[in-house]
Amino acid sequence: MALLLPAPLAAALRACRPHLLAAAVFSALINILFLAPTIYMMQVYDRVVPTEGRLTLLYLTLVVAFALAVLAILDAVRSRLLVLASLRLDRLMAGGVLQRLMSASIPGASQQGMRDFDLVRQTLSGPAALALFDVPWTPVYVLAAFLIHPALGAMTIVGAGLLISLAALNERATRARTREAFGAQAKAYASQEAAAANGEVVRSLGMRGALRERQLADRRQGLDLSARAQFVGGGYAALTKFVRVFLQSAALGLGAWLAVERQISAGAIIAASVLMSRALQPIEQLVGSWSLVGQARGALNNLIKLFEPSSEPEASGTQLPPPAGILTLEQVAVRAPDEGRILLRGLSLRLAPGEILGVIGPSGAGKTTLARVAAAAIPPDAGAVRLDGASLADWDGDRLGRHIGYVPQESGLLAGSIRDNISRFALWSGADPAIVDAQVVDAAQAAGVHDLILRLPKGYDTVLAASGRGLSAGQAQRVALARALYGEPSLLVLDEPNSALDADGEAALNRALLAAKARNAAILVVAHRTGILNIADRLLVLRDGQLEMLGPRADVVARMSPPAKSAVQANGAAAGKSAAATPALQAAP
Repeated sequence: MALLLPAPLAAALRACRPHLLAAAVFSALINILFLAPTIYMMQVYDRVVPTEGRLTLLYLTLVVAFALAVLAILDAVRSRLLVLASLRLDRLMAGGVLQRLMSASIPGASQQGMRDFDLVRQTLSGPAALALFDVPWTPVYVLAAFLIHPALGAMTIVGAGLLISLAALNERATRARTREAFGAQAKAYASQEAAAANGEVVRSLGMRGALRERQLADRRQGLDLSARAQFVGGGYAALTKFVRVFLQSAALGLGAWLAVERQISAGAIIAASVLMSRALQPIEQLVGSWSLVGQARGALNNLIKLFEPSSEPEASGTQLPPPAGILTLEQVAVRAPDEGRILLRGLSLRLAPGEILGVIGPSGAGKTTLARVAAAAIPPDAGAVRLDGASLADWDGDRLGRHIGYVPQESGLLAGSIRDNISRFALWSGADPAIVDAQVVDAAQAAGVHDLILRLPKGYDTVLAASGRGLSAGQAQRVALARALYGEPSLLVLDEPNSALDADGEAALNRALLAAKARNAAILVVAHRTGILNIADRLLVLRDGQLEMLGPRADVVARMSPPAKSAVQANGAAAGKSAAATPALQAAP
């Protein structure tokens, strides 16, 4: 099993080995001490009752009480060790799981990743784990039964084999059903989370009833599959319990028959029944928790899939110097993950520091895909994307992100304060609060959103919900621009950054881009509203994922079809009028 585990999970489990080994040692002591009640019963019936030895009974009772007290302490320590192992596994693996989930380059990353991990982690410290630790000590009770009489030992072996067979049949009967139920429930949870995240759209378009019914149908499907697995598992659990109780009674009967035949003592009758019960109890517990074990196994399979090696080359161990911002795309191709449709094909371009490149084209031309590739949000399926000659794959992702400012189509703001969002949550990585605050204000001023933020109820400490809820679409877009400008990155990639802006917001955006250009940043701007393109040095026209035209803005506009040329010129003139009073725009090419 360990050979099938991904390296990070295998390493984390190895780190938990001291806790697990200690738990195994305690399990050995616990199972040895469980023999104390058996020995006590034999001594009471064989020594105390025939001799009426009251003092002997007192001493025996004190000894068994001490043994059971030690057993209880050891059992509590064992449980604590397993919980500590679970917590250690969380410390070692939770960050890696989250990192993989947040990586857009992993195909089929599970939306239930942390649920899967928590299920595996909790199973490690639950009843199933305790049963697994106890099962290997069943031979101790079998040996004790043999010492009383070989017939009792043989019955114990037969009973254990029967319960193990039932456990195997249970696993075979419920494996497929449990896997299907786990997948269906994960799908239902994902659907519910997606609907909750888009609650405003759901309410405004009157989809609450329809989506409720759809989610209930998904939930019913998952529960139905889970119930079928539980019905089958419950039947086997009931049969297992019947077999164990019957064998315990049968051991009592066999012991009585052997006592009548003068082959064992009267005290051994009760001891035989207790030994049989204790020998079979861990197996019964394991069968009873088999549904949970099946779910944990499904979750573990998801984690293994999550940690499958990606096709991306690993980042270089050498720390590269801060880039100047020379962006190069070499025969870049990108394929849609599900449909397999080509989104970009054989695209090559070079963007120099201090240059603004505008990207236009019809819907579906590949503009957003180009922006995502240029911002290192997704890797290309073919070709290379380079920054100052180094492949983006040669960079550590977080270190590279400091030199890139990216504004996606949606604002992409996260739950947290405006300061946290603009600073890219730098305080959580140990940055100096004073430096972070200064850079946040500088970025907000550069984006022209500083005064707007100050007018909010708590200013920069205003807390936003997920997706920037709490701000208007235009405000969220301007805060996202400030986030892109944070730290003065050398490469700016903006995907329709003016889609929700009014005239003042678009003028502020133009000023911010010209200021970034003045400090020699390379800027790639995707736009449907072409008013922003009046400050572009060059234009790139995409169509069907391919480069159609690329050159100086005036040359590309001159080569456009009359309708497209009119749209660009009209939008450019409108933008120029809206910002005529802005000195920075007077210098625009």
